[in-house]
Amino acid sequence: MAELKITKSKVAKSQPNLVVLILVVAIISGVLGGVSVSLFSDQIQNVATEMGTKRVTVEEESATIDVVKEVNPSVVSITSETTAIDFWGRAQKSESSGTGFIVTADGLIATNKHVASENVSYKVYTNDGKEYEATLKATDPYFDIAFLKIEAAELRALELGDSGNLSVGQKVIAIGNALGQFQNTVTTGVVSAVGRSIEAGDSYGQTETLENMIQTDAAINSGNSGGPLVNIDGQVIGMNTAVAGNAEGIGFATPVNLIKTALTSVQKSGKIVRPMIGVRYMNITKEIAASNDLASDHGALIYASGNILAIVPGSPADKAGLAENDIILKVGDYEIKEGQSLVSVLSNYAPGDKVEVKYLRDGEEKTVTVTLSESK
Repeated sequence: MAELKITKSKVAKSQPNLVVLILVVAIISGVLGGVSVSLFSDQIQNVATEMGTKRVTVEEESATIDVVKEVNPSVVSITSETTAIDFWGRAQKSESSGTGFIVTADGLIATNKHVASENVSYKVYTNDGKEYEATLKATDPYFDIAFLKIEAAELRALELGDSGNLSVGQKVIAIGNALGQFQNTVTTGVVSAVGRSIEAGDSYGQTETLENMIQTDAAINSGNSGGPLVNIDGQVIGMNTAVAGNAEGIGFATPVNLIKTALTSVQKSGKIVRPMIGVRYMNITKEIAASNDLASDHGALIYASGNILAIVPGSPADKAGLAENDIILKVGDYEIKEGQSLVSVLSNYAPGDKVEVKYLRDGEEKTVTVTLSESK
């Protein structure tokens, strides 16, 4: 009995300790369990994040591959051959190369004007190895755009998108005949900026101002000129045109909206017709405005220079009453600002269109309706 009592006594005394031990173990287990669950949860989250990143990457790569497969058959390589007589009377042939893309099923091809010129023979090579003789159909009087024509049918024309709603950072794909040797080379990047104004020069030392350009970090090399810059939906949003020679990852493309208006003109009249307002002007910058005490830090200042009149007699501007020293601020829905000059804004319209022109005269804002005419 004594042993029984002791046993009972020991049990009775040991129960609270056991309870405490169980509670402590439970608490420790709970903490460790929480830590384990937390660590496990973090691991799951990390794995899920990693899987999500891989999934996004795979989806993006898959989309790029699909776009390239869709676009490639419509991208062509262009070679031109020029014959010149040298000092000794010998015929010297020179070749150059570029890129273009099919815009109509019957063989109209868009490219850069600096790729095409008069009195030159052209050959076009499609991605499937076919060779065509090509003729120059039209060149743009203001922008670096040209169209070649090959005799073919049922070609796959690329879809022309909208360069008016581009977002900086959106993914783009450039395809072209890199260095004139590597046909249909594919590079990827993003839209780095829009509305750029650049001075572009060729190997002959000739330069021209290109406005409202799309800047991209997709690699553009010599020979890429005239190739398409497409979005992730396979729509053309620009034409690869120029590259900054003293930098890496800075290339420029002509907005597709300019190409679309030119194409419409070619299909309608057989040539590229741009509208004219009939003024000589200077793009105003903040520096020009400050140094000349102008009433606006943007717009197009109408001015004369030497024997060149500010207003072309009989032109739309003359008929509308515009005068020297007026500052044109807006044409229709388009404001004239940095990277978007008067000629760039006018390219959104056609000869015969009636547009409202907002301008400043002696500091007072005025509006007049102008009927645009055809550029000469």
